Amino acid sequence: MSNQKITIIGSGFAALTAVRQLRKRNTAVEITVISPRAAFLYLPSLIWIPSRIRSPEQLQVPLDNFFRRMHVNFIQAEVTGLKDAGRTVITDQGEVSNDALLIASGGRFIKKLPGIEHVITPCEGIPAAVAIRDRLEQMDGGTIAIGFGGNPKEPSAMRGGPMFEFLFGIDTLLRQQGRRDKFKLVFFNPAPEPGKRLGPNAVKGLLSTMAKRGIETYLGHKMKGFDADKVITEGGEFAADLILFMPGMTGNAWFDNSDLPRSEGGLLKADKYCRVEGMERVFVAGDSGSFPGPEWMPKQAHMADLQATAAAANLLAALAGKAPSETFKVELMCIVDSTNRGMLVARTSTRSIVLPSCRLWHWAKRFFEWWYLRQLR
Repeated sequence: MSNQKITIIGSGFAALTAVRQLRKRNTAVEITVISPRAAFLYLPSLIWIPSRIRSPEQLQVPLDNFFRRMHVNFIQAEVTGLKDAGRTVITDQGEVSNDALLIASGGRFIKKLPGIEHVITPCEGIPAAVAIRDRLEQMDGGTIAIGFGGNPKEPSAMRGGPMFEFLFGIDTLLRQQGRRDKFKLVFFNPAPEPGKRLGPNAVKGLLSTMAKRGIETYLGHKMKGFDADKVITEGGEFAADLILFMPGMTGNAWFDNSDLPRSEGGLLKADKYCRVEGMERVFVAGDSGSFPGPEWMPKQAHMADLQATAAAANLLAALAGKAPSETFKVELMCIVDSTNRGMLVARTSTRSIVLPSCRLWHWAKRFFEWWYLRQLR
């Protein structure tokens, strides 16, 4: 196995977990990671940039040390396509061949709604979170509208959790600053029961928290678009001075320049072993994939890590000529944080747990961030 080449596309949660798992199981394979930057961004903590609990520098980890420790070849490049049934990755810096491929390049937000250029999409990264922070500091009052959408053809391809955190976090921040009374907060969502994927108890908890905090809701109306100062839905429109909106997700643009099989919603069709359907020794983990499982299966870092662990084991089995045997557990695990407290939400195939908001969960989220980043530094 010493000269077998594994290529991983991406440098996020799924990609780096796969690197760790591959190295734990096999010290001889040659691992190459292709990504635009040799740095990891800890996306779950973007919610703390507006309140200055975190600075941009604290959430970005250079990966040079990690790659050196894991004996990884790093290629700084943008992937533009695949050929030879996945054995060759095409990049803007040339072609890279492999004996096995893992696609962990994340998802892409669907930016089709008219006027979407007027909104800030928080999970796009540091610049978006900093823009929210700066706008809040400049505002003397007004209406802040916060919401998220989905991909109707791919129910799992949405990321609502962080938007609840930005909502509650901004409310807490304005209260701490003694100026909450100058602002109106509105949460909007096309679903009548937002956060349903977290479980029925979580929906009740989220909506009652909004009511207690004096946050208005605008629910159950399909999105039509945005203006610079308003949110437009099929049920009407309302004025807003700052709009934060997370669209649904689809696959990367470079998938179009490949033979990769796609789900109706544009993600890569995968089986329970994280194999891309009909492709030999091509695997997927994280937001790029459409996996079999319950409709509430989340798109979140924890799920990406679970999928990457299974993908790494099955990829090595495939290189050894063996059948795959590792499947991933479907598990939703999140702390809905509000900058000084948090509500724990957990869901598996057999149970759904919601633990009330308290300071302990906020500090647990901060501890997990420290522990996770420590492994990469």
